[in-house]
Amino acid sequence: MPQPDRNAVHVNGPLTNISVAYMQDQSAYVSTKAFPVIPVQKQSDLYFTYNKNDFFRDQAQRRAPGTESAGGGYNVDATASYSCRVEAFHKDVDPQVRANSDNPLNADQDAVRFVTQVLMIRQEVQWANDFFRTGIWGTSTTPAKLWSDYSASDPITDVETAITTILTNTGKKANKMILGYPVFIKLKHHPDIIDRIKYTAGMGDPAQATPQTLAKLFGIGEILVCEAVYATNNEGETAAMNFVQGKHALVCYAPASPSLMEPSAGYTFQWTGISRGLGTATAIYSIPMDFLGVGTLRQEGEIAYAQKLVSADCGYFLESVVS
Repeated sequence: MPQPDRNAVHVNGPLTNISVAYMQDQSAYVSTKAFPVIPVQKQSDLYFTYNKNDFFRDQAQRRAPGTESAGGGYNVDATASYSCRVEAFHKDVDPQVRANSDNPLNADQDAVRFVTQVLMIRQEVQWANDFFRTGIWGTSTTPAKLWSDYSASDPITDVETAITTILTNTGKKANKMILGYPVFIKLKHHPDIIDRIKYTAGMGDPAQATPQTLAKLFGIGEILVCEAVYATNNEGETAAMNFVQGKHALVCYAPASPSLMEPSAGYTFQWTGISRGLGTATAIYSIPMDFLGVGTLRQEGEIAYAQKLVSADCGYFLESVVS
């Protein structure tokens, strides 16, 4: 007896509770965590810098009765400047695409998320190109033994050397360490590190070299693991995916929040004027583009920022630390 088969009773359609888009979590991006954010009202301006050496000389002298005290001063320079450049990107949404999008697709919301990720990748790549490299910081070096050489390398001593160097040159103890993801993976399996943390796990739990346990081991406030990835190919070419920050590490000092007379490896100046009165440094606009077709909306995003190296001596860069 004929019976209806599966194709007769069900027509394949999109699921309404799932779609697949490759959106990275914001925690993957580290540039504004490495360089604290300063909201600014002007797109460009000057800021004051003090002469470091003036604050560290041993100048006080014993004072005899009836005599003046020893005196001195410090130099202030107002020539340091920032200039926030505007980065922008858009995605046009055709009204026919919007009208014919199946649930759960939402053409406008998807476009906003797409634009936002492109802008975040832009800022992260630019920070890596400008600051996560050799020749920028007070010290740039490659360990004599790469940290991927488990039998001979000593990453704990290498990091302690970086911390000591920054402290010697600035009077500030490094409080941040930025690791490329491949570096973190090698470190978490390094026998020296496993040996140091093996007694910290609970009964029956394996010792885990997390960013938090590594921070405690190295004696540093925070470890930021760079998980951001991006495609290095042009549109239409074969996909070539890579980590933004690569196989490097940066030990640095940067305050939890910017303040007066406080040095930092760097700061992120974010111009709040980009949002047309909203006071934010990122703006997304829905712009009617009727000349492209009645009902076409352009989802456009803008960010305006300047990431500035403030004190080279507050950073110690370790280049290509793993193979």
